[in-house]
Amino acid sequence: MTINLDSLALLELIEARGSFAAAAVALNKAPSAITYQLRQLEESLDVLIYDRSGHKAKLTPAGKALLEEGRKLLESTDALTKRVKAVASGWEAELRIVLDSVVPFEKAIPWIQAFDALESPTRLRFSSEVLSGTWEALYSGRADLLIGSRLDQNQFASATGLHIQSFGQSLFVFAVAPDHPLAHAEEPLCIDTIRQYRAVAVGDTSRNFKPLTFGLQSGQAVLTVPNLQAKVKAQLAGLGCGWLPWNLIEHEVANGDLLIKKTEDVTRQSSLCFAWQRGSQGKALDWWTKHLATVQLNFQPPQ
Repeated sequence: MTINLDSLALLELIEARGSFAAAAVALNKAPSAITYQLRQLEESLDVLIYDRSGHKAKLTPAGKALLEEGRKLLESTDALTKRVKAVASGWEAELRIVLDSVVPFEKAIPWIQAFDALESPTRLRFSSEVLSGTWEALYSGRADLLIGSRLDQNQFASATGLHIQSFGQSLFVFAVAPDHPLAHAEEPLCIDTIRQYRAVAVGDTSRNFKPLTFGLQSGQAVLTVPNLQAKVKAQLAGLGCGWLPWNLIEHEVANGDLLIKKTEDVTRQSSLCFAWQRGSQGKALDWWTKHLATVQLNFQPPQ
């Protein structure tokens, strides 16, 4: 059994033009040639595609099903053809973007919308990693573009041959729930006081790089959660204390659901960045890096 795309295209043309004769005119063929091609398709499938018993040939139920599914196949084939041609002209088939969990996905929505306006054939695939897991994803080739890592980027730049560009700042604050024991403790909180209470930490998602920790004290009990969003929820529930990015808790602080506590540690500022591998840059990656260069993220409370 063989179904070729020409036969499916012929079915669609007949339905669009309304008759065999009209389709023949459109193709500059004799009506007999159209009839012969349809007969071959029916014999190949061993089904009747058109009911010719009436004044005008009509699609049988099997013919209608073939036309419906055939249209989908033709559309997919057309899309595939366009994608292959686009890739040949420099567009990537897929661009893999890894977000550090400090950057909520909703921040990327306007960037995606701007990219969509290009009508690029490149598919976007977003993933989320934590701490050195973002850098490992880029370095290992699991991602083409990294957005928002808050690590010391310089330790990776020389070793991995990356382009790294800063595009904002993030402020981390020490926060607790109103019913947490530290909520009413005298400020600034000292390390020995903080150490007495369980910290909530986000687990580094690195597979091979050395895992990193952030804001933990030696000997402190720890509850490890999968991402910053989970860390916020855990601290809202009073399950522990710890440093959180201001942009993720702004509303909770305004509503009194989280309290910011001063500590003996200096305020923790973090540089946000985007990074990509040197030497491999298609049109989609080129657009994203140039677009992000115009963006400035400021994850800090207003002065």
